[in-house]
Amino acid sequence: MPSSDNTRHSLRKPLLILEFGSLAILLISMGYFSANAGSGDPVNPVWLLIPALASLAVFCSFIGLMYLRWVAAAHTGEKTRHKIIFSLLAATLIGVWLYGIVNTWASFTA
Repeated sequence: MPSSDNTRHSLRKPLLILEFGSLAILLISMGYFSANAGSGDPVNPVWLLIPALASLAVFCSFIGLMYLRWVAAAHTGEKTRHKIIFSLLAATLIGVWLYGIVNTWASFTA
């Protein structure tokens, strides 16, 4: 299998480490919250910053890896079209994340 530029890109490994490290933090925090849900003590909304920031890091690293795969590896003539499609997809993903965070925060402060 021939190696391409996107597999040798210098940001690929740090983005993968960030994605899986953040995913582990997200899963651990979700397990912690579900284990303490039966105690009846209300969760301080500030503690929600841990899974929120971890999920943002997962999304950002996923988007970065998609950029390396789709846009950086595209041929010169196709880059503009790939950048437009990638920008729409990235904006949609971040918008969905932001919508979820705002609704979660509103449900705790209501």
